[in-house]
Amino acid sequence: MTEATSVPPGRWTHSHEEDHDGVEVYRPAGYDFPPARGRSGIEFRPDGTYIDWAIGRGDANEARPGRWEPAAAGGLRIITAGEQRVLVVALVAPDRLEIRPGGPR
Repeated sequence: MTEATSVPPGRWTHSHEEDHDGVEVYRPAGYDFPPARGRSGIEFRPDGTYIDWAIGRGDANEARPGRWEPAAAGGLRIITAGEQRVLVVALVAPDRLEIRPGGPR
């Protein structure tokens, strides 16, 4: 794995079993996860749009659209439905994305 310098495009699913030390771990769409009652996810698109894939009714994913933009210190500002938060992409690999939530901004 390498340190991240940019946002990795595509849809990523939260692998909560692998979270560690305040870092959230995500795997690419199509990853073979163990059974779980719903999984949230995130999607970064090259045009700056963003989808927060929240767990909705019946454990199905519910799309919450927004946008992302660069923030200070290698962070990403995520803007969805009146909410802003900053994420720091800690590590990126083809099969793994690690994000440190930075809180609301």
